[in-house]
Amino acid sequence: MIREKNVPQADKKSQRVAAKGKLRAMKKSSASHPMRDGSRIVKYGAVGFARNIWLSTAATAVMAITLMILFVTIVASIILSNTADVMREKIDITVYLKPGTSERILGNLSETMSSDPNVKSVVTSTSEEEYEKFISENSDNEDILTVVQDDDMKKVMISKMQATMRIKVYNVDDLSGVRYIVENDEGFIKALDEDMSPTYDVNQVEIATITTWARIARTGGIILGVVFLVISVLIIFSTIRMAIFSRREEIYMMKLVGASKNFIRGPFLVEAEICGVIAAVIAATFSLLGFRAVAPRLSDYGIDVDSITNVLESSKLVLVYLAFIVSGMIIGRISARLAVKKYLNKA
Repeated sequence: MIREKNVPQADKKSQRVAAKGKLRAMKKSSASHPMRDGSRIVKYGAVGFARNIWLSTAATAVMAITLMILFVTIVASIILSNTADVMREKIDITVYLKPGTSERILGNLSETMSSDPNVKSVVTSTSEEEYEKFISENSDNEDILTVVQDDDMKKVMISKMQATMRIKVYNVDDLSGVRYIVENDEGFIKALDEDMSPTYDVNQVEIATITTWARIARTGGIILGVVFLVISVLIIFSTIRMAIFSRREEIYMMKLVGASKNFIRGPFLVEAEICGVIAAVIAATFSLLGFRAVAPRLSDYGIDVDSITNVLESSKLVLVYLAFIVSGMIIGRISARLAVKKYLNKA
């Protein structure tokens, strides 16, 4: 009787030991083949992409448009901001002084103006020097040179030409210090020419316009980018949800045999990332071709495109494409994770 009771207990014990051994072996086997599981995930993801080719194509197209809009937004903002900065660098304020103002007076006025901390540099020019500049600027016009180089005409022109002071400042948006000196310093009041006012506002309108356009391009681009980003996320979300629905029985069987959530989730993430990679390559190619076609025309209008052109050189194209691809994969992965997470949480 004792043996009959002990035999089943021994069998149960041996079965438990055997089961634990199998579990350890399965766990060890699973841990020792991560490459095999990874390759299967990639394979299933590629199959899922091809299976839902029309939805995948729509998701890829919308994502490509999103990436191109983001590219245009960034490029337009940088180009317009740089153009405004270049124009600010070129701006100088010209103060016109009475004809015949001596170099000594010009030197004193220059020292006074240089006391303003916003003033970067001051360059003065006498009436004689202004006459020589006029001759140099019109060196190709023989008719003008014949008239103005006559001795009597030369004397008349010098007697009528204002001496000048050209001032460059660090911040062209704040000319209060320069204005105060010109309008309140006694030396300037005595020497100022009554017929010609200082050029405080020259190019300010153009700079303000470019700055406004830069702000509009940045704001509008961000809004459009967000709108298309939401649309692409929703399309990818719907694509993955439909894929999950069509394969719900397959997923159910995978869960029954003990497949992990990562293994179930993986193919859908790969499917979305494939959309992101293809969209990124398309968007980068069209964006670069479009910029190269438009850049010369923009340059002709005085818009500074050098900063972007330098980045888009052939030696840096790999980084540009890599940035597009990473952005596309991130968008696709986030969209897919949202869809799969919602399903796994319900299941």
